[in-house]
Parts: sequence; C-alpha cells; structure tokens
Amino acid sequence: MADDKLFSPLKIKNFSLKNRIGVAPMTRVSSPGDSIPRKDVLEFLVRRAQNEVALVYTEAIVTDYESAQGYPNQSRLLTRRQIDAWRPVVSAIQDAGSVAVMQMFHCGRMAWPEINPAGRVIAPSPVTAKQDNPLTGQPYTVPDEMSCFDIEHVINGFVETAKGAVEAGFDGVEIHGAHGYLINQFLSAYSNKRSDDYGGSDENRFRFAKEIIRAVKPVIPDDRLLFFRISNWGVADAAVSLFESKEQWQQMIHYLDAEPLDAISVSCMNYQDNAFGTDLNMAQLTREVTEKPMIVCGNIFDRASADDALKDADIVLSGKSLLLNPDWVADIRENKPLKPRTGAEADVAYTAHPLP
Repeated sequence: MADDKLFSPLKIKNFSLKNRIGVAPMTRVSSPGDSIPRKDVLEFLVRRAQNEVALVYTEAIVTDYESAQGYPNQSRLLTRRQIDAWRPVVSAIQDAGSVAVMQMFHCGRMAWPEINPAGRVIAPSPVTAKQDNPLTGQPYTVPDEMSCFDIEHVINGFVETAKGAVEAGFDGVEIHGAHGYLINQFLSAYSNKRSDDYGGSDENRFRFAKEIIRAVKPVIPDDRLLFFRISNWGVADAAVSLFESKEQWQQMIHYLDAEPLDAISVSCMNYQDNAFGTDLNMAQLTREVTEKPMIVCGNIFDRASADDALKDADIVLSGKSLLLNPDWVADIRENKPLKPRTGAEADVAYTAHPLP
C-alpha cells in the first residue's frame, strides 16, 4: 500500500514506534504468589514484541498492598522481588524493538473485602454497582467513602508503583482512569456523589485524576512516557454511559489535554460506535479537543478495522485478537480474513492454561 499508516513509524517524545499496533493492557489474575505473574504470562508479552507489536502493555498492576486489589491473584510492582521479575521481561521487549509500558490502577468499588489486605473497599462515595459481582455471585459491598487521608494514601500508591516501573526499566507508565475503576469512579457523576472538592462539578470530579498525574509525573524521567486511559463504560453496569453528554466527555479530555501527558488512550467497547447521540465515535469526539497522540481500542480485529480506527487515532490496540493469536500482526499485514474473537475465547487468560 502506498500510504500504509498502520505499518508506518510513529514518534512519541523520544521514542519511535516501528508501527501503530499495540497489545492492549488486560486485567489478569495470574499471580501464583508474591504478586508476580506466571512465567507464561510474562513470556506472552515478549512473544508479542518479537512478533512485531510496537507497543506492549503489561496487565493492569494494582497500586498498593491495602485497598487497590479488586480480583484474586493480581500483580504489583512495589518490592525488589517484583521489580527483579519484571526487569528481564522489559529488556526482552526492548531488545525486540518494542516499547514497554506498565499500566497501573486501583479497583475502588470493583472489589470485595475478603481479597483486600486492608479488609475494606473504598470509593469516592458509598455507592455500589447495580449488577452483582460476577466472581462472587453476590452484590458488591457498599464501599467506604474515601477520606482525605485515604485519597493521599492512594495517590502515594500510584507514585510508588510508578517508581517500581522506572526501576524495572519500563519505557513508560499508563494511569488507568477507565472501565469504572477508582479514578473513573471519581470522574463520573454516576459513582461520585461527593459534595467536597472532589465532587460536584466537572472540575472537582477531575481533581483526583489531576492530583495523581501531577504526583506521578515527577518520578517519571523526562526521557520516558506518561499516558492516561479513559473510557465511557465500566466493567460493571456496562451499558451505562459514565459521562452524561458529549460536552462533559470533552471537558474531561480538555482537562487531560492540559496535563503533562504524552498520549491519551481511549478505550471503547466498539471503536465504531457513535457516542452521546452524535454521528461521531469516541475517538472523533476526543480528537476535536486534543492534539495529543491518541490510542484507541475496541473491536479492532482485522486489517480493515485497524486501518479504519487509525483514521481518527495514532495507535490501535488489540486485546482478544492479540491474546489468542501470536501471529496477528503478520496476519493483518497479509490482510488475511479474520473474525472478532469472543469474550468466552479470551477467558483462557483467567485459567491456568498457558497463553499462546
């Protein structure tokens, strides 16, 4: 193809990505102990880099040893043993010519007390998701409303985890503010009912995210990347629009645009879907208010969908397709006919079965 954007390089800051393809960060429950992923899960990331994925994300890493954990057997990046486990993985990704990014998050109300070392669930407000917890079959626990002490403590967890990523050699860090997890819970009036400086107005609901970004930024060396992920949907109550309007979404993007971020990652259930009653998709609405590099994901499964999504973004991520098919990049380069992969197929990520 004469104008092959998908396989053209992209410069972000001082990094040159060899193409516009990334493996999406995916929450996993694969740590057999010490909050370190299984060997095959780490090797999965290296294989994707060796098979020409330019941007390789970790699974979502929880940010502290108290309230951040939402699922069993999640990973952390805080201790020397954890850092040493990730260091050779990062080096192997970089040796393959790819960029390695650690994604970090706090689950907030998407948790249950029995798996948190602190034995509690915290959130901006004592509001639960309407659906039951699919892992327990029970209603979600009503969370404790976060105090100012809780907020400061959680922010410090993000900072310490970012330090761990830097020590492990990662090229960048992504703050996970999407999918109805804690930061997203603050951003959305659906879950944030506070009346203090962290609730009410759009600006106040953005304050927690802003404080995390500004606390993390100083511990990220200038030659490394800082991203932020955002979505209008959550893992619970998935059909609910977490932002009330196009204007509210774009206001949040406007706030992010003013922060010291190197890219904004927009997570969609389907990148093609029009949003907020407009004839524009989420990437298009986002592009209207920011010129920062944009990453997009959501039902990108073949060459046509990847090319189409890149019309409004700079990088495309694939989750299920790259999880299940180690040769996905070669297959789309050859424009092989491919079908969307299902959530049921992707459930292999939550079993003991080795990843391909």
